[in-house]
Amino acid sequence: MAEPLRIALAGLGTVGAGVIRLLETNAALIARRAGRPLQIVAISARDRSKNRGVDLSPYAWEDDMVILGERDDVDVVVELVGGSDGPALACARTTIEAGKALVTANKAMIAHHGLELAAKAESAKVALKFEAAVAGGIPVIKGLREGAAANAIERVYGILNGTCNFILSQMEDTGRDFADVLAEAQARGYAEADPTFDVEGIDAAHKLSILAAIAFGARIDFAGVDTAGISRLRAADIEQADSLGYVIRLIGMAEPDHSGAQPCLFQRVQPHLVPFNHPLAHVDGATNAVVAEGNFSGRLLFQGAGAGDGPTASAVVADLIDIARGQLTGGEIGAPFSVPVAELEAMGRAATGHRTGRAYVRFSVADRPGVLAEITAAMRDAGVSIESLIQKGRAESEGEVLVAMVTHEGPESAVTEALRLLEGSPSLTSAPLVMQILGD
Repeated sequence: MAEPLRIALAGLGTVGAGVIRLLETNAALIARRAGRPLQIVAISARDRSKNRGVDLSPYAWEDDMVILGERDDVDVVVELVGGSDGPALACARTTIEAGKALVTANKAMIAHHGLELAAKAESAKVALKFEAAVAGGIPVIKGLREGAAANAIERVYGILNGTCNFILSQMEDTGRDFADVLAEAQARGYAEADPTFDVEGIDAAHKLSILAAIAFGARIDFAGVDTAGISRLRAADIEQADSLGYVIRLIGMAEPDHSGAQPCLFQRVQPHLVPFNHPLAHVDGATNAVVAEGNFSGRLLFQGAGAGDGPTASAVVADLIDIARGQLTGGEIGAPFSVPVAELEAMGRAATGHRTGRAYVRFSVADRPGVLAEITAAMRDAGVSIESLIQKGRAESEGEVLVAMVTHEGPESAVTEALRLLEGSPSLTSAPLVMQILGD
């Protein structure tokens, strides 16, 4: 058998320890499939003394993770530290500049610096792989790059954050409010002590920008993702959605817009109402699911565990096996984003006002005469047609009423104009919440 692929591992958290366990447990199987053994030779982490449940004694230790890429006995560095900048980015740059392959699960770094790293990797003729950066153990990047390579992808969308999906599922099952379920998610390790990146949609936006680049041959534009999270959702919203035949899911969606003189890219992360009969409505708990719509393949659904040591380690090691095979056969390295960085298209940010669809709009209003007439008048004046309307008092907030409505299909700009007409109204006790309804 060929010489081992020599691996340095930066970061020994849940996923890093999972990679070690996976390589140890499935060593023989992996060697047969890769055509050579995969062997860890060096490691680095912040705390050398921490017990991680795996034996670290066989591996050389580096206090500075950046040095891993400079070691002569290393072929590939696996970066599992996280963070868009700092040591992770320094390690990535050093590794590629030293002519070594890089595998990372770091979606923030790829979303912010992926084009730079990909250009460096192409110039150095080394592999840059990041399957684990999007949707954990689900091979969605490989699916788009390889399985759907013959297709023009018309839209990609899905549930990209397991923490949010767990919270929404628990709100559905228990009727509890957001803050209560978030506390449970933190206690169970599904949410960080500071959950902002998850619950405000930033994590999902990182992943969506990566998927959009691969699906549409576009330059990554994380700043162009219109992002809203789930922190403003109430148990009443979950209840109203259910009564109307929907569940609520945080959906990331991207699609190209060729309607103008220059191609643009629509990217949005936002809670959506999802019909009961849609495949994403049945994705519960900390699960991820991605839908890609190809012009010949039709709808492709990728679903599975979006996080955790086992699934994410599985994606990391799958990338390592690809590198081992390629080095062994002298195969092409390939462009990290399917096409060379120089050929990725700079697409402008698509305007959303002309997009048409149905929306759920929830108002918190003072319980007094004339409020409902004020809201419906604003909708009328903006050209919004109302399909259904529900008014419900809230015993826990004296004098406050929730008014929820579903609109008929129409331009998003009309709903935006209606809310503009209501700005500053003393009848509204908080800003309205708007969620699009996911179509078939």
